[in-house]
Amino acid sequence: MLTSFVQRGASDIHLHAGLLPMVRLSGRLTPVGETKLTPAVTATLVDIMCDARQKARFLEHHQVDLAYSIPGVARFRVNLFRQRGSVSAVLRVINSDESQLKVVNLAPELLRYFRDQEKGLILVTGPTGSGKSTTLTRIIDEINSVHNKMIITVEDPIEYLHRPKRSVIVQREIGVDALSFSEALVAAMRQDPEVIMIGEIRDYATASAAISAAQTGHLVLSTLHTLDTVRTVNRVLELFPPYERASARILFADALVGIVSQRLLPRVGGGRVAALEVMKGTLRIKDLLRDESRYGELYDALKDSKLDGMQLFDDALADLYAAGAIAFDTGLHAATSAQAFKLAATQIDLQRSEGREGVFG
Repeated sequence: MLTSFVQRGASDIHLHAGLLPMVRLSGRLTPVGETKLTPAVTATLVDIMCDARQKARFLEHHQVDLAYSIPGVARFRVNLFRQRGSVSAVLRVINSDESQLKVVNLAPELLRYFRDQEKGLILVTGPTGSGKSTTLTRIIDEINSVHNKMIITVEDPIEYLHRPKRSVIVQREIGVDALSFSEALVAAMRQDPEVIMIGEIRDYATASAAISAAQTGHLVLSTLHTLDTVRTVNRVLELFPPYERASARILFADALVGIVSQRLLPRVGGGRVAALEVMKGTLRIKDLLRDESRYGELYDALKDSKLDGMQLFDDALADLYAAGAIAFDTGLHAATSAQAFKLAATQIDLQRSEGREGVFG
């Protein structure tokens, strides 16, 4: 069943008792087949997918996160949980085929910029299902392909299985190889890494350890569930207690290499396309980050820094609309400023109509 769903292009799979199997295709949930799942069928998922440790955790907490693999097909990030007395499962499809990493919509020069950094903090952010893990994996794969480095990843669970190329890669899984992100990150500092990838910054301990590692000569990569680059800055600092935020702001600004915020949008003609907002840790950006009263200037700084490889979401949406990749309504609903997108789209439509008049005039 899972193999057939992967072959259809599903990004997520929902299995709930009393319902048809549901798959997410191009961002939309779609029922599959004609036979509803029974509680007996969904209950067997615990036996099929869980080892003894995971099964014990499920019985105690009534939910468990794990990774599940079908060789030659895909890996899945799985959440098993109880609802209304029966077992449900939601699976995220993780394709470990290297060709899938090539679809990441990072400009080649930005990818090289991240790849070649010796130290600092790189954050990839966005809502659930926006492709953060794939983008992070793409950067790690690029480092692995070009540089001779020691790379340590800490994930919950391990999603993409890296094979060593020019670098040495050690992958640790929360719950199996380590108890928490923060503990694994502190331990990683004693394991001679040059690059550390943390699956997600969730709390003060992890944020503090990540910034400390970036300050002490390591390249640290991680993700957050935030919608744009400026909100990412605020979110990181909110993890610190109030009395530490002033110093954390300075340390964060000094450590920042860049932030990529992304959203996956429906593509005209099917599939999805990523819209990216990019902030790089230039001198101007670092100066603004150090001064909380100047945060409002960050959006203008991004807009004015296209030559440095930065961009706002709304500009990315306008470019996608001009290329015919997204519909007007899609861009309007995704825009940070609906008015700014409307103005840009109107200008694009005028240029299109003038172009047609020039051809047929």
